[in-house]
Amino acid sequence: MTLRLDRRIFAGTVLGILACGTLALSGAAPVRAADVQEIRLDWATYNPVSLVLKEKGFLEEALKPQGIKVRWTQSLGSNKALEFLNGGAIDFGSSAGAAALLARINGNPIKAVYAFSRPEWTALVTRKDTGIAKVADLKGKRIAVTRGTDPHIFLIRALQGAGLTEKDAKLVLLQHPDGRTALDRGDVDAWAGLDPMMAAAEIENNDVLFFRDPAANTWGVLDVREDFATAHPELVRLVIAAYEQARTYALKNPEALKAALVAATKLPEPVIARQIERTDLSQPAIGPTQAEAIRAAGAALQQAGVIAADTNVQAAVDGLIDPQFNPAPAR
Repeated sequence: MTLRLDRRIFAGTVLGILACGTLALSGAAPVRAADVQEIRLDWATYNPVSLVLKEKGFLEEALKPQGIKVRWTQSLGSNKALEFLNGGAIDFGSSAGAAALLARINGNPIKAVYAFSRPEWTALVTRKDTGIAKVADLKGKRIAVTRGTDPHIFLIRALQGAGLTEKDAKLVLLQHPDGRTALDRGDVDAWAGLDPMMAAAEIENNDVLFFRDPAANTWGVLDVREDFATAHPELVRLVIAAYEQARTYALKNPEALKAALVAATKLPEPVIARQIERTDLSQPAIGPTQAEAIRAAGAALQQAGVIAADTNVQAAVDGLIDPQFNPAPAR
């Protein structure tokens, strides 16, 4: 299945609306049901809608009458977004669905409330001269990966499918941009890639995506701290309404979306075009479809021993997915 940016225009007013081994319960104080002075969100190059939202100021405009400010923090991967959420540094963060599941299982009290994309944002990447052509060839090889992210989970599932485990290879733990650099330098043999860095590796270095499986890429989801959502459901709806403004704008103005990604990543337009080709922004409501994709990833991780055998994965998924804030269907 090829994922792409759906260029259909979604009209109508919105009415409703990766864990680095440190996912312990947050010590941050709970949100109090008092006036909120600031809402803190992340932006990430793997979440194109966040770039449009930040650039256009839709949320700032919506919050201005209430005197609430907006503070933005960059997340370099799902693991960082989830760390920020767990530590109380942000209220809303961008992650892969499976990474959010692992975080919640490990005590990070978050809810997934919105699907910002259905991407094929990860694959296994190598240089064209390594001789690596299939997952089985990774046995004994050095692989760059960012632990607690969709690429990490994708790698585990790929190894599992080839009858291997993480112990059969040598994992080098790096943030996504550093993983690409390590591959370019020859410090590693393969990399569990993430767009747009993965697209850059393809186009700029002729690196090879030797294993792809779009269905194993879990959705891009917007997570919120559970205490914040409980105390301020109206603000969650307002944030999602602003996200919907940005998503609709991106679909109507694909060149503006491309320009926002180019500006944020400092990558050439052909690289960003490749990322956009693999990114579907057309399905923002979160529910059974995302839950099943995340559950399947969780089941594979449990089989691989990453998730404890006595964990109720389905219950964890049910606790993570919160559809009450879904945007109204376009009319």
